[in-house]
Amino acid sequence: MALKFSEYPYTRPDMQVLEKEFFTTLSTFKQVQNFSDAISAIEQITILRKNFDTLATIASVRYTLDTQNTQYQAEQEFFDTQYPIYQGWITEFYKVLLNHSLANSLKVHYGEQIFKLAESAVKTFNDTVIEELQRENALTSEYTKLIGSAQIEFEGRTYNLAGLVPFMQDIDRNRRINAHKAYLSFFEQNKDKLDDLFDQLVKIRTVIAQKLGFQNFVELAYLRLSRVDYTHKEVALYREYIHKYVVPLVAELQERKRKRLGLDTLYFYDEKLKFKSGNPKPKGDPEWILEQGKIMYKELSKETGEFFEFMQQHELMDVVNRKGKASGGYCTYFSLYNAPYIFSNFNGTTHDVEVLTHEAGHAFQVYCSQNQALPEYYFPTYEACEIHSMSMEFITWRWMELFFKEDTTKFKFDHISSALTFLPYGAMVDEFQHIIYQNPDLTPKERKKLWQELEKKYLPYRKYDEASFASEGGMWQAQSHIYANPFYYIDYTLAQICALQYWTWYQENPEEAWQSYLNLCRQGGSKSFLELVEIGRLSSPFDEETMSSVVKNAYLWLKDIADETL
Repeated sequence: MALKFSEYPYTRPDMQVLEKEFFTTLSTFKQVQNFSDAISAIEQITILRKNFDTLATIASVRYTLDTQNTQYQAEQEFFDTQYPIYQGWITEFYKVLLNHSLANSLKVHYGEQIFKLAESAVKTFNDTVIEELQRENALTSEYTKLIGSAQIEFEGRTYNLAGLVPFMQDIDRNRRINAHKAYLSFFEQNKDKLDDLFDQLVKIRTVIAQKLGFQNFVELAYLRLSRVDYTHKEVALYREYIHKYVVPLVAELQERKRKRLGLDTLYFYDEKLKFKSGNPKPKGDPEWILEQGKIMYKELSKETGEFFEFMQQHELMDVVNRKGKASGGYCTYFSLYNAPYIFSNFNGTTHDVEVLTHEAGHAFQVYCSQNQALPEYYFPTYEACEIHSMSMEFITWRWMELFFKEDTTKFKFDHISSALTFLPYGAMVDEFQHIIYQNPDLTPKERKKLWQELEKKYLPYRKYDEASFASEGGMWQAQSHIYANPFYYIDYTLAQICALQYWTWYQENPEEAWQSYLNLCRQGGSKSFLELVEIGRLSSPFDEETMSSVVKNAYLWLKDIADETL
């Protein structure tokens, strides 16, 4: 019987032993002339990789579950140091693969994507940058630890950042204001440290890029993300489509909300409240939500029913917010056990259900593609990964009444309006990063001024009152991706345009849409982003007509719902 997460054994890997085994097997692979021997060598290398990756993932998950756990703090620090060395070994494997005498036969067997990924990867690493990569890892872990350490006093109790969110969308305006002040006080108190952390990250990433022969970090970041079928030029044009088609619609939605809330002015601290009677909330605690999730996934399909039962039986979800737990949510994968893992912080808001379905989309995808032959194929590249997660949010709409009862329409309205509202914000984060890394010597003050300017471009409706940290351009420091996953954020928006297509499709023809989605999940990472979009019979988000029609369709759906009914 498969192990539960709490039963996973953990021992720090012996890097010397692992290195010897890896390079002995790689030497064999390099010399073989027989196709079946080449496959066998790759399979042996894959087993070594799965062992290391699983141990690294166990350490990382247990650290994020309790950032104050000294044992796993030490293990996280170990992997921060060792992962760049391990990355060097994988780069050597890629070099051998690309130049192998059997490369053409291997390309037929495994598909072209692994060769595209390998070509990108070898450009992102050499031994001269190991020290800088170790430093980059340490800095991102320091950010995670700092954010996870937040202990904020509010109304006589102590909360972390996620715990304050329900109060930030309270129907009582004074309570919202005070909750925002409490939330922002953490960043205000730590702004110098956050500035310094980011400054070090920008500089170290720039050094890495220049050592590898790039002008700046932007091109290197795209290669790190394995973006093999588009460049920053397509992304820049895509951001302009968002500015052209989405920003005006979102401004209208915000004005509509102002009227719905009965406010003279919609301020920053009002944005999280969607309805005068209060935002929809799931009608039970975390355990109850998971029980409804089990019913939902059993009814959705045979495959999802089996998947969710597997996740519950093997302790592969931790969703409860608590002291010391890292913020945010993620899905990861223990390849040695063929087991996805969902991490999140439920806080009694719609976010609980959205994050459950979102991360379950990731987890279901990798559950479906666990039999892929290569570790590179378990997950696709990030923007394709997010198609699975965001689409799952919409595919499960039929079951939202389980969670929200009489507030289901409010939830759906909020879900679609939030999907549209997110697009300009996602584009803003992306443009901010492009400018930052093209100008790595900007001071903290100049970075905040840049954020202010971009807010005027992408969020023209936003108004600040007395929130000085926020009004002075500091809110980007609360966006963890900017620190830990540079240039990842635009991927959510690309996927959102695809997910909204599934939303329409599933309403019109659920069986056909589901089969497309299931097929997409089974592909794993065996194809590039735009190839997967095509396989899913979706339209490319880089196409202007796609952007225009998708957002218009969502906007018109919202327009058909009368505010009096919400």
